[in-house]
Amino acid sequence: MQQNPQALLREAHSWIGTPYQHQASRKGAGCDCLGFIRGLYRLLHGSEPAVPADYAPEWAELKGEDLLLKAAHRYLHEVKGPLHQPKPAEVIVFRWAPQSPCKHLGLMSSKDHFLHAYEAVGVVESPLVPMWRNKIAGRFSFFPID
Repeated sequence: MQQNPQALLREAHSWIGTPYQHQASRKGAGCDCLGFIRGLYRLLHGSEPAVPADYAPEWAELKGEDLLLKAAHRYLHEVKGPLHQPKPAEVIVFRWAPQSPCKHLGLMSSKDHFLHAYEAVGVVESPLVPMWRNKIAGRFSFFPID
């Protein structure tokens, strides 16, 4: 797939219904929030730049390091601008509390909705209500930014 945000969004929507499975990253078989983004990355780039080491569900609390945000900076393209105004096809990274490491991510599917793998539910599309919007810690793109 070339640098085509609409094709990316079509593919991302096809993941809806994929069951939640910790550390997995396969459409239809299972994924977690990171696995959902990893699967899309593989589709766009043919392979992943790095496969994460095994991680516990509470990895962010155990490490205390902002590994998810660091990885987004390393492997994706940061989008400048207000955090609370993400655009479709952008990867958004969430921080639950101001001083805590980022622990969740998803893909904006429209101006006010995003796709993500939610524990015990699987891949869903959710409204970007203020509770979610206020926790955005970073905006990124799979595609180079002009």
